[in-house]
Amino acid sequence: MKRTTRSLEERGFSPKDIMQKAQRVKNDEFYTRYEDVEKEILMYDKSIWNNKIVFCNCGDAVDDDEKHTSAFALYFLRHFTELGLKKLICTCGGMDLLNQGAQAYIFMKDRFHERKDFPKHYTGSFDDPLSLKILREEADIVCTNPPFSRAKDYWKRIIESGKRFLIISNITNAINTGYIPYFKDKKVWAGYHETDWFLSPKRELMRAAGYWFTNIPIKNRAKYKQLKIVPLKAIPVQYKKYDDSRTLLAEKGYIPCDYKKPFAVSARRILNGLLEKGYKIVQDKQYIPYVDGKKHFARVLVQEEQ
Repeated sequence: MKRTTRSLEERGFSPKDIMQKAQRVKNDEFYTRYEDVEKEILMYDKSIWNNKIVFCNCGDAVDDDEKHTSAFALYFLRHFTELGLKKLICTCGGMDLLNQGAQAYIFMKDRFHERKDFPKHYTGSFDDPLSLKILREEADIVCTNPPFSRAKDYWKRIIESGKRFLIISNITNAINTGYIPYFKDKKVWAGYHETDWFLSPKRELMRAAGYWFTNIPIKNRAKYKQLKIVPLKAIPVQYKKYDDSRTLLAEKGYIPCDYKKPFAVSARRILNGLLEKGYKIVQDKQYIPYVDGKKHFARVLVQEEQ
């Protein structure tokens, strides 16, 4: 029988590479819907994209068939001229563990040309040396949906790069100890929207608690209205509980404007933009309150900035 695919060796991979790739594969292949990408990006001024290189670095496939093209790639391809982009770069891991018929590649589009490169030994992963080189040396703005299972590593690399980004991640990151320091140091904040629905590899709808996160300035955040910033005495008694350590637990969106000590809020208040309203996170880890010895849901400690 005539051979139709190249061997692992011919493609620059060893059996060990295949095993390591298999170990990294997780059941968190959530594909973002086009309408969710469009809804979020439309909230930002078009000028931020002008003459910029956008990098989609997490399995953002580009195919002749739009059904097989990442929603991120598709949006920027459709609006390339309108946004005034200088270049679009998309990476896609293409190793097929069953028949070796796929390859990882880098797609590039500038104002005049489109092409795909298939570098030898390239995995397509965001932490592949070549992907990191593109991040450091070319990218201006990163926009993608990193795998939830590797989000901690992804956030570390993307924030350390100093590049602008607009990404989807787990909605609870704002009170997750692995991410709180980024919010505390104001290196990241919430975007505009939740993303509750994704597509499976079979294009079936599936739920996952996602949210947009960014370091791009936010203007006219509608969810500010969900913050009820009032004097402590104006907060209804049932919404200003105290835990066993006498820490105030501010609930139902109520935020005291005249309380000088740290108090605990839920992730939702950080997503509503509390840190942009004169408050700061004061502890690098999540806060677990106990009331009458009973453990309550995790929060984060904040305090009014002086």
